[in-house]
Amino acid sequence: MTLTEPALGSATSPIQIMPMDDELSARRVLSRGQVIAGAVVPAVFAAGLALHAAAGLGPSPGRLAETVVTAITAVYLVSLVFRAAMVAAAWNSPVLDLGEGEACRVPDGELPVYTVLVPLYREANVLPDLLDRLAHLDYPADRLQILLLIEADDEETQAALPDLGPPFEVVRIPPSAPRTKPKACNVGLAQARGEFVVIYDAEDRPDRDQLRKAVLAFRSLPDRVVCVQAELQYWNPWTNWLTRCFAAEYATTFSLWLRGLDRLRLAIPLGGTSNHFRGDALAALGGWDPYNVTEDADLGIRIARRGWEVRMMASVTEEEANSRLGNWVRQRSRWIKGYLQTWLVHTRHPLRLWRQLGTRRTLAFHLTMGFPTLTTLANPFFWTLTLVYLCTGTRYIQAMFAPPTLYCGVTTMIVGNLLMVYCAMAGCLERGLFPAVRTMVTIPLYWGLMSVAAYKALYQLARPSRRHFWELTEHGLVESAHHRPDPQSLLATG
Repeated sequence: MTLTEPALGSATSPIQIMPMDDELSARRVLSRGQVIAGAVVPAVFAAGLALHAAAGLGPSPGRLAETVVTAITAVYLVSLVFRAAMVAAAWNSPVLDLGEGEACRVPDGELPVYTVLVPLYREANVLPDLLDRLAHLDYPADRLQILLLIEADDEETQAALPDLGPPFEVVRIPPSAPRTKPKACNVGLAQARGEFVVIYDAEDRPDRDQLRKAVLAFRSLPDRVVCVQAELQYWNPWTNWLTRCFAAEYATTFSLWLRGLDRLRLAIPLGGTSNHFRGDALAALGGWDPYNVTEDADLGIRIARRGWEVRMMASVTEEEANSRLGNWVRQRSRWIKGYLQTWLVHTRHPLRLWRQLGTRRTLAFHLTMGFPTLTTLANPFFWTLTLVYLCTGTRYIQAMFAPPTLYCGVTTMIVGNLLMVYCAMAGCLERGLFPAVRTMVTIPLYWGLMSVAAYKALYQLARPSRRHFWELTEHGLVESAHHRPDPQSLLATG
């Protein structure tokens, strides 16, 4: 599809959604080729062990284990260098910045119809604040369509709804599988009338003028830019240690890492909210994959495969950071499960992926979506080896690994961890989270929690009944952003 001048400007013309390519759906986990490859690799490994045991014709078990560790160490090293390079590329990189005066430059009468999709499930406790924030968006009501996407059997949220008039509309989502956010968004997209479409989550607090800025951004960018992503921040970083680490992670991701991807025009995995789309392009893509539980990241890759682009926009949406461990693990395991789904889906046909993305963006895709998850799964194994080394010295470790493998692995672990701690600190400084900088010394514990979530994600992905299960994130755990501590007082009290 070649985008021309947008055809959707009417408030009476619903978006016509094209069917999505089934080969890009996460409805099935593995293709036939992936199943064969997954069977061949262990078979070759087992054959090598059998040959060695039978006649000493194959590599020894120790040599095979050393080869695996060497390969994982190389993945670690490349992933760390890539992430550090993206953070470095973000420094002083231009970002789409539209000031307050610029956002008001377009007269109300010239603004297009804008559709806001708000998927809701069991959100009665945050609904009043959400409706108030949406009602105060700086956009003319007669050109705004706000679709509240509520599951038909969610009686709690429906009972909390007040009487609503335009621009609010309630869309009830049929209780059918898969019961996911992307499915709800697709139902809403079929009723959207806007030239542009954005998603907001229940706890979101977007800048009031964000829609105006997005319109101005699209009008100043070429048609191949079909999405602009606002920055996500947490308004409650000081609730506890977990929220400090979470806020630092978001700061590094949205203020540095994604800006680096933007600067180098690499594929950008979208955030789950505040991504603004050209409605016709979103419809041409077939909307979101209802079976992918990180539908946003997947859509960012599908955009890149079509030859289109995503740009980062200097407008902020505040969210609530998870302050409870169980809630955090549920959310993070869903994200990791979706990243694994996305990686597997887009590697079904590696040559096709390479032709569509090119060499540079294909490598970046693997280093963004796949390799970080693999290293998160491998972390406990390397931590165990480190613990064995600390408890027993070199006696057992050197018997297992040759000195080059051993010391390269140790160096990669130490330097890599220090580099990632530095990147987290840089994110805090960029976002102004100065009291959280010293907390980053303990962030390896946070990475340990990520490994727990990663194994939960892998377990769910292997179970058909849990493969597309959407674990709900509970919102409204912190009463109000207005009651958060003053960072300056935290600097004084620690």
